[in-house]
Amino acid sequence: MLRADMDALPIKEATGLSYASTVTGTGPDGKPTSVAHSCGHDMHVACLMGAASLFARSRDSWHGTLMAVFQPGEETAQGAQAMIDDGLFKRFPKPDVVLGQHVMSLPSGHLDWRKGVVTSSADSMQIRMFGRGAHGSMPEASIDPVVLAASTVMRLQTIVSREVAPTDSAVVTIGVLQAGTKENVIPDEAIIKLNVRTFDEGVRKHVLAAIERIVNAEAAAAGAPKPPEITPLDRYSSVTNDSDATEKVVQAFRQNFPDGSIEETRPTMASEDFGCFGAEWDAPAVYWFFGGDDPETYAKAKKNGTISSLPTNHNPRFAPVIHPTLETGVKALVVGACAWLAS
Repeated sequence: MLRADMDALPIKEATGLSYASTVTGTGPDGKPTSVAHSCGHDMHVACLMGAASLFARSRDSWHGTLMAVFQPGEETAQGAQAMIDDGLFKRFPKPDVVLGQHVMSLPSGHLDWRKGVVTSSADSMQIRMFGRGAHGSMPEASIDPVVLAASTVMRLQTIVSREVAPTDSAVVTIGVLQAGTKENVIPDEAIIKLNVRTFDEGVRKHVLAAIERIVNAEAAAAGAPKPPEITPLDRYSSVTNDSDATEKVVQAFRQNFPDGSIEETRPTMASEDFGCFGAEWDAPAVYWFFGGDDPETYAKAKKNGTISSLPTNHNPRFAPVIHPTLETGVKALVVGACAWLAS
């Protein structure tokens, strides 16, 4: 099984390219939003289409069954499970291996791999904090949810710095802080939306418990009229590569790609629902990364210590160069699959 995710993001593209997205859609809140493939999923689709086309044209040179899966809903952590719930496992035979890839901010033409945990687990949630509204000139008549939310955001930053060991890894990101509609009106409530990334299940449980503890304690300290509402939004499990299957793929890569272009990497705090297929199908899975940055631009940034300034996935300016990114992605899928189909 070869998998490519194909959904976009509610982002207005700012690449300036002739083929930049001008599409608009409707967000979960019912409001219009710009839409763009700012995570490279359009590249993933093109690579899988290319690989499937090559396999179809050369049917006499391999044997077995190739299943090309174009998956929606990766960005909401719903797509893979939705396909499974829709009968994917009943409609198609269990594969010997599940393979997937993702374009990243790496030199185009390069492939990164690792055995074991590849991507982190992720938990997203909404926190609704309650106060008491009042006129902006009379803060004493209020329980200000803006101040409450602000103090909560700052306190949440101490979880990673003071409650997680330096040898462990965790990320707590507040992506949304919403309150009020007018500068002289203290509102009744505030909304916080946050995202947690971890590799270890014990660390994950501690961080989630710490968030709940802090949120409730800050509300109590402010004299909030009722406890906050904590609502889970989405959940990603970590992606774990099968050791033997990864070794088989990497050996095939090394035989078919130039020296120096295949590199073992560390786990990334990015998250994926790709792992659902292998885990629930009880089949070995391998997931790797391929570069999308212009090699000269990347090398210059690395020399100058400015790699972090390059547009990454989910950035409005993220735009993988087409060549040799496309060729690399197509070839990686073909070479990886042929490790089984040509054996």
